[in-house]
Amino acid sequence: MSLFRPRSERPMNCMQVGRRLQRYLDGEVDDLTARRILRHLEDCRRCGLEVVAYTAIKASLARRDDVPSDVLVRLRQFAEQLLREGPPPEEDAAGGTAGT
Repeated sequence: MSLFRPRSERPMNCMQVGRRLQRYLDGEVDDLTARRILRHLEDCRRCGLEVVAYTAIKASLARRDDVPSDVLVRLRQFAEQLLREGPPPEEDAAGGTAGT
Protein backbone atom coordinates (compact mmCIF):
# COMPACT_ATOMS: atom_id res chain seq x y z
CA MET A 1 0.00 0.00 0.00
CA SER A 2 1.44 3.34 -1.03
CA LEU A 3 1.28 6.29 1.35
CA PHE A 4 1.13 8.66 -1.59
CA ARG A 5 -1.89 8.73 -3.84
CA PRO A 6 -1.78 10.17 -7.35
CA ARG A 7 -3.19 13.69 -7.57
CA SER A 8 -6.25 12.39 -9.40
CA GLU A 9 -7.19 10.26 -6.37
CA ARG A 10 -6.61 12.88 -3.67
CA PRO A 11 -9.82 14.41 -2.34
CA MET A 12 -10.19 18.19 -2.48
CA ASN A 13 -11.24 20.16 0.57
CA CYS A 14 -13.74 23.04 0.63
CA MET A 15 -11.06 25.72 0.39
CA GLN A 16 -9.48 24.10 -2.66
CA VAL A 17 -12.86 23.76 -4.33
CA GLY A 18 -13.84 27.31 -3.39
CA ARG A 19 -10.77 28.71 -5.13
CA ARG A 20 -11.69 26.92 -8.36
CA LEU A 21 -15.48 26.80 -8.22
CA GLN A 22 -16.27 29.76 -10.47
CA ARG A 23 -13.82 28.58 -13.13
CA TYR A 24 -15.30 25.07 -12.84
CA LEU A 25 -18.83 26.42 -13.37
CA ASP A 26 -17.59 28.41 -16.37
CA GLY A 27 -16.00 25.26 -17.85
CA GLU A 28 -12.50 26.69 -17.51
CA VAL A 29 -10.74 23.90 -15.58
CA ASP A 30 -8.98 20.84 -16.93
CA ASP A 31 -10.73 17.44 -16.91
CA LEU A 32 -8.81 16.14 -13.89
CA THR A 33 -9.69 19.17 -11.78
CA ALA A 34 -13.31 19.00 -12.93
CA ARG A 35 -13.56 15.34 -11.85
CA ARG A 36 -12.00 16.11 -8.45
CA ILE A 37 -14.37 19.04 -7.88
CA LEU A 38 -17.37 16.98 -8.94
CA ARG A 39 -16.33 14.21 -6.55
CA HIS A 40 -16.18 16.77 -3.72
CA LEU A 41 -19.53 18.30 -4.65
CA GLU A 42 -21.20 14.89 -4.51
CA ASP A 43 -20.40 14.68 -0.78
CA CYS A 44 -20.33 18.31 0.42
CA ARG A 45 -23.65 20.00 1.02
CA ARG A 46 -22.09 23.39 1.77
CA CYS A 47 -20.17 23.53 -1.51
CA GLY A 48 -23.22 22.18 -3.31
CA LEU A 49 -25.22 25.12 -1.98
CA GLU A 50 -22.51 27.46 -3.27
CA VAL A 51 -23.00 25.96 -6.74
CA VAL A 52 -26.75 26.54 -6.52
CA ALA A 53 -26.18 30.17 -5.50
CA TYR A 54 -23.58 30.84 -8.23
CA THR A 55 -25.78 29.21 -10.85
CA ALA A 56 -28.83 31.23 -9.81
CA ILE A 57 -26.86 34.50 -9.83
CA LYS A 58 -25.35 33.75 -13.22
CA ALA A 59 -28.72 32.80 -14.72
CA SER A 60 -30.37 35.89 -13.28
CA LEU A 61 -27.68 38.16 -14.67
CA ALA A 62 -27.85 36.46 -18.06
CA ARG A 63 -31.57 37.27 -18.28
CA ARG A 64 -30.99 40.97 -17.63
CA ASP A 65 -29.54 43.55 -19.96
CA ASP A 66 -29.60 46.40 -17.46
CA VAL A 67 -27.62 45.16 -14.45
CA PRO A 68 -26.61 48.18 -12.35
CA SER A 69 -22.86 48.73 -12.22
CA ASP A 70 -22.83 48.79 -8.40
CA VAL A 71 -24.31 45.28 -8.37
CA LEU A 72 -21.56 44.03 -10.67
CA VAL A 73 -18.91 45.68 -8.46
CA ARG A 74 -20.31 43.97 -5.34
CA LEU A 75 -20.50 40.60 -7.10
CA ARG A 76 -16.90 40.92 -8.29
CA GLN A 77 -15.78 41.83 -4.76
CA PHE A 78 -17.64 38.82 -3.39
CA ALA A 79 -16.05 36.52 -5.97
CA GLU A 80 -12.58 37.90 -5.24
CA GLN A 81 -13.13 37.37 -1.50
CA LEU A 82 -14.16 33.75 -2.15
CA LEU A 83 -11.03 33.23 -4.23
CA ARG A 84 -8.83 34.65 -1.46
CA GLU A 85 -10.55 33.12 1.57
CA GLY A 86 -12.57 30.19 0.30
CA PRO A 87 -16.20 29.53 1.24
CA PRO A 88 -17.40 31.00 4.54
CA PRO A 89 -17.52 28.73 7.59
CA GLU A 90 -20.69 26.66 7.72
CA GLU A 91 -22.17 28.63 10.61
CA ASP A 92 -21.82 31.89 8.64
CA ALA A 93 -23.28 30.40 5.47
CA ALA A 94 -26.39 29.26 7.36
CA GLY A 95 -26.90 32.62 9.03
CA GLY A 96 -26.44 31.18 12.51
CA THR A 97 -24.35 28.73 14.41
CA ALA A 98 -23.99 25.08 13.56
CA GLY A 99 -26.42 22.84 15.38
CA THR A 100 -28.97 25.55 16.14
